[in-house]
Amino acid sequence: MDDASANAPLRLRRWRRSLAHVPQQVFIADTSLLANIAFGVPPAAVDLERAREAAAAAQLDGFIASLPNGYQTPAGERGTFLSGGQRQRLGLARALYKGASLLILDEATSALDGPTEAAVLAAINRLRRERQITVVMVAHRLSTLAGCDRILELRPAPLAPRMFQRPFPAGVLGPITA
Repeated sequence: MDDASANAPLRLRRWRRSLAHVPQQVFIADTSLLANIAFGVPPAAVDLERAREAAAAAQLDGFIASLPNGYQTPAGERGTFLSGGQRQRLGLARALYKGASLLILDEATSALDGPTEAAVLAAINRLRRERQITVVMVAHRLSTLAGCDRILELRPAPLAPRMFQRPFPAGVLGPITA
């Protein structure tokens, strides 16, 4: 990024719009599930169908459908009405709603059970192929990395990081077969 350019602020705004970050601890506003999925979008501009698609990809649609007020259900302050896994899936739905071309998942599936994590990762991999999204995953659980094309292993100094590309050498993903 060229900070000296007159277009630098515009390019910075474009860059920020092109990425979405899902942290391990997702911020949840004390508002509806819909407003949390479309976070930052003015209420009149929220696209309910797009929110439904994002919720389905994040495996949150079944939960929302089971609620009496559906997408208008309040999440509670900091998501107090939601489980840890539901908060993470809400964060994923928010990132997918944004439609960014770079999705950064920082331990974003750590609170999900195995089957839910597998379904969420399958949906992300499908979207990655369909929409040509670049996904950067930070994870400790090897199962989270099974669908990745490349793995960068960060190691303590003085050891250098190691990069692996598909097909991965034996042992990189432990007993997991990908």
